[in-house]
Order: sequence, then structure tokens, then C-alpha cells
Amino acid sequence: MEDQPTIRLDQFMKLVGLVRSGGEAKHLIQSGQVMVDGVVETRRSRKLRPGNRVTLGDLSATVELGGEA
Repeated sequence: MEDQPTIRLDQFMKLVGLVRSGGEAKHLIQSGQVMVDGVVETRRSRKLRPGNRVTLGDLSATVELGGEA
């Protein structure tokens, strides 16, 4: 789907509670501690789409955007 909603990796991590702040997300991402769909991601501006899975250590969350309000 071309018109899928997106969210930045750092924003998503804060939204779902994987981190407490954007600064914490930035540090963890840039130091290679965050994976998207099983691959290390070092760009905090990485655009995530529904279905992407973000992992930080033993914690993980799947992107779900554009649902009912």
C-alpha cells in the first residue's frame, strides 16, 4: 500500500513506552541497540509502517497505525 501511515522510529519508541524521552531513544538507536524487523537500525528518523516490529533488548512492539479512534 502506497498511502500507509508512517511514524519515525524515535517517536514510536517514546509513544509505546520503550523509552522515556527522545534523547534516550536517540542514544539507544545510534549506539546500535535497536532492531527493526530483526535488523539493527541506527537511523532515528527511520520511517516505520504498520507491521514493523521494533525490538530493544527483551522488549518489543509492533507498529499499528491508522486504526479506529
